[in-house]
Amino acid sequence: MKSFKLDWLVLPLIGVAAVLVLWQISCASWAKDLPTPEKTWQVSKPYIVEPFAKRGEMDQGILRFTWYSLILVAKGYALALIIGTPIGFFLGLSKTFTKIFDPLIQVLRPVSPLAWLPLGLVLFTSAGKNASELGALFTIAICSMWPTVMNTAVGVRAIPQDYLNVAKVLKLSRTKTLFKVLIPATLPYMFTGFRLSLGIAWLVIVAAEMLTGQPGVGGFLWQEYNSLIYEHIILCIVTIGVVGFILDRLMSVVEKKFKTA
Repeated sequence: MKSFKLDWLVLPLIGVAAVLVLWQISCASWAKDLPTPEKTWQVSKPYIVEPFAKRGEMDQGILRFTWYSLILVAKGYALALIIGTPIGFFLGLSKTFTKIFDPLIQVLRPVSPLAWLPLGLVLFTSAGKNASELGALFTIAICSMWPTVMNTAVGVRAIPQDYLNVAKVLKLSRTKTLFKVLIPATLPYMFTGFRLSLGIAWLVIVAAEMLTGQPGVGGFLWQEYNSLIYEHIILCIVTIGVVGFILDRLMSVVEKKFKTA
């Protein structure tokens, strides 16, 4: 029990304390414009102690901003999985499909979200007021689906041939082979892709909101940067990091549930 507390409570607190000390030293030496931890807390306190308050479109509690961002991420992430998972299976199962589309995937995969977002806005210009949201969804989906595509394909290719031979001997239909053989054998690889995709989706939403000015953590960060309120910038950075950590832990829990099911 003592070892557990040391590993999961004391050691992380030591890390946080070290960062705070380094932060304070930076403020006192070379980064004169950087607010101290104490000043950051004082200025950001209204957004933390009233996390769901709404005083204006871009003046809301930090958890309300986070909620807006999470809703958009959830939609874009769902699209990424719906599109990316089948593509991964096709890549893993068909050499012809791989030869046709793998070069295209390798070209599109490294493209920055800052490049995709303007294209998304152009594609959905006719949507009017919803153009920025649809452009953000497009950007999140297309940027975050690649880890799911690649890991799913690797997982399918790693399935032992004996599994597929048994399915043929038992004369399983394609649907049963998919759900009884392919998906269970590929699941660990798929969840690795899902976790990576979720992390990328959360990163992309910040950039998307910064460029579109939508209410959310990214939009709030960009507004406070333009207003030179550095305390709120730090608040947003901490929020982004903490939420990203929580999302990864939640996905890890879901993965363990599926593995033990």
